[in-house]
Amino acid sequence: MKRVSAFTALLLILCLASSASFAAVEVKMVGDARVYGDFFANQNFTGWNADGTQTEDTFLIYQRFRLRTDFVANENLKFRFGVRVNDTPWGGANYTVDNPSVNIQVYQAYLQFKWPETNVQITAGYQPLSLPQSAIFYDSAVLSNKHASSSTAALVITAPLVEDTLSMNVGFARLVDTNEKYDPTTTQVSDEIDAYFLTLPLTMDGFSVTPWALLSVVGKGATGVKDGIRNNLVAAGSFFSPTGYSDNQTFYWWAGGAVEVDALDPVKFYADVIYGEGAMSGAKKNRRRGWFMDLGAEYVGLDFMTPQLGAWWSTGEDDSVANGSERMPAVKSNFGMGGTFLFASDQPLSKNVINADPHGAWGVTASLKDISWVEDLSHRITFTAMNGTSTTRGIRRAVLASGGNGEYLTMGKNLTNEEWLTALSFDTKYMLYKNLALYVETGWANFSGYKSSTWNTGRNFTGNVQDAWKCLFGFIYKF
Repeated sequence: MKRVSAFTALLLILCLASSASFAAVEVKMVGDARVYGDFFANQNFTGWNADGTQTEDTFLIYQRFRLRTDFVANENLKFRFGVRVNDTPWGGANYTVDNPSVNIQVYQAYLQFKWPETNVQITAGYQPLSLPQSAIFYDSAVLSNKHASSSTAALVITAPLVEDTLSMNVGFARLVDTNEKYDPTTTQVSDEIDAYFLTLPLTMDGFSVTPWALLSVVGKGATGVKDGIRNNLVAAGSFFSPTGYSDNQTFYWWAGGAVEVDALDPVKFYADVIYGEGAMSGAKKNRRRGWFMDLGAEYVGLDFMTPQLGAWWSTGEDDSVANGSERMPAVKSNFGMGGTFLFASDQPLSKNVINADPHGAWGVTASLKDISWVEDLSHRITFTAMNGTSTTRGIRRAVLASGGNGEYLTMGKNLTNEEWLTALSFDTKYMLYKNLALYVETGWANFSGYKSSTWNTGRNFTGNVQDAWKCLFGFIYKF
């Protein structure tokens, strides 16, 4: 007998409940499903994985499903429950023949209510959480949940300070708790990564500005951190003995502001300024600090397309790893504009980008959005060029300190000031029905200026560099 998971049973109950009310609770359900074929060659510009130990398959067929259910008691009280089967390939563990594995995940689960007799809103639970970033650049360069595609366990309090003008968001998030209730030995070691944040959105005629701040406490024993989070926080010097942090708890902080100006409509302007640093009280080799800035504009006065132009700049590594890192730390970044081939941003499909790092680099993106002369058919074309702001010697030493290419820094994703990435993408959307769209995504990317002395640790990575290509074809149904 085939086993039915608890999540599957719960999903069935939710479906049966979608048209009914229980104890005066209204149930609302929305979701999306997508199926797409993905041809993607040389994501790491070599045909290998990041550290050169595996060879990639260039064609896969992916499937994704998401369902979000709101249990609404009244306009002041609701609970959101979201489940998903994330982007996984046909023929793999989840979509294999006859007896697939069960992989239904909870990706949203939070309570939201207003404090009685006030407009103060409290959201508690596993919820989408991103720091402010001006809208043209998609999502935060510091802490992002990619426009509600993932979540963070957090408590957020939202309070209006001046009606329709100024509000406040303050909150706490537990990003990681490695050992949960009990530490592995009788010696207690801090094993959490916690975050405390404040944002102050201010909106007036013609412009809006959102100053914000984030403080994070990183425990020395937080070893369950994914490599992506670890690499975004630490300096290359932390790989030298003694490795890791010297303090039981290490502090990181960021401060920034997001600005949007529409006073000159139909021209809109966007800008962000961010500074962040961490581990400054510990060993000098472990410190990390830096700046990140961007500026963008778009023209919204045309019916048949929206031209966009944006640029960013961030500090990069100097020649030494003994004095720490000069790249701004981050937790999880989803920065990018125009659906560029280089960064995971607002592409309709997934598994389709180079995943370059905008930190320690500068670049320019030009995009023509929503090009349309035929009903139900639209296009987007985007070009991006980026160059590193880190010295070649600094990157080379960081690669060696961490154990090689793909361990901490990756060729073609973290750039020296002699290396360039250029990318062109062309995407098409056709509405077959009101809720069903056909998408075609194509892209090309080139990596240049690389040196064998920087990246060739154990394998001849630079001798196998090739252009990256993608072509995706699929359907998205939203309901």
